[in-house]
Amino acid sequence: MNYNQIFEKIDDALKPFVSDGKISASIPELAMVDPTKFGIHLLDNRGNDYAFGNSDEKFSIQSISKVFSLSLAFQFMGEQIWQRVGVEPSGNPFNSLVQLEYEKGKPRNPFINAGAMVIADILISNLENPKEDFLNFVRKLAHTENIHYNESVALSEKKVGFRNAALANFLKSFGSIYNEVDIVLDFYFHQCSLEMTCKELAHSFYYFANEGFTKERIKILTQSQTKRLNALMQTCGFYDESGEFAYKVGLPGKSGIGGGIIAIHPKNYSVATWGPKLNEKGNSVLGMKALEFLTTETQMSIF
Repeated sequence: MNYNQIFEKIDDALKPFVSDGKISASIPELAMVDPTKFGIHLLDNRGNDYAFGNSDEKFSIQSISKVFSLSLAFQFMGEQIWQRVGVEPSGNPFNSLVQLEYEKGKPRNPFINAGAMVIADILISNLENPKEDFLNFVRKLAHTENIHYNESVALSEKKVGFRNAALANFLKSFGSIYNEVDIVLDFYFHQCSLEMTCKELAHSFYYFANEGFTKERIKILTQSQTKRLNALMQTCGFYDESGEFAYKVGLPGKSGIGGGIIAIHPKNYSVATWGPKLNEKGNSVLGMKALEFLTTETQMSIF
């Protein structure tokens, strides 16, 4: 498959959509990003890299980090993890308090904010140096030391994170998190502030396309665990637009309000896109379109 030629076609197909969407205004630091940026990077099952545009430029991965934290927590807890978070799509905004109250403090899935905070709480309880150990885990997945937290983004999230603070305190009131609220929030804000490139994301998520093994043959998850997290990305990875992504793209994946999207074609490739301008659901306009064109052009999806 000549992905470079396909990327050229995707670039032409995206031109009618470059003015669509808006940069996230929920975190001040994210609003400073150049809205014209776009990049895509694909790593195939033979270890070949294909890149286009701003694929080597760092950006804040935001909620994409929730897959990393879930993978690490899954290593510690196995199937017992589902006693603390569910596996169902929420059908509500990712920062909703209403559903959490109705369901008595158990988050619907680990990719909404409340669920990610429970996962953060699990990691804090199991890691000796949580932020450092989590960062090293991501570096191992990407096979590079050049991945860091953006402290300015983390601080920016903290300054405006009133709803996240409300969620964390609500979870604490139900006994759903065990550690101190401020510690959980600090970890959560830092994990979301991770900066990576499309290439680093594609490489770090390759184990989802390779039955749990990284490109360097490091085992991260079992084949069964990999299948389960791929299923979660398929049903819950795009906030309350997961059904739309499954319908148009047909791949498991995860988005973030920094404009990044990661998608997986098991046994074939991992692909990351970045386009900062978001649609009304909080997903990258150009990223969603690019991946739809990719699976249409290649006639390859999981369905």
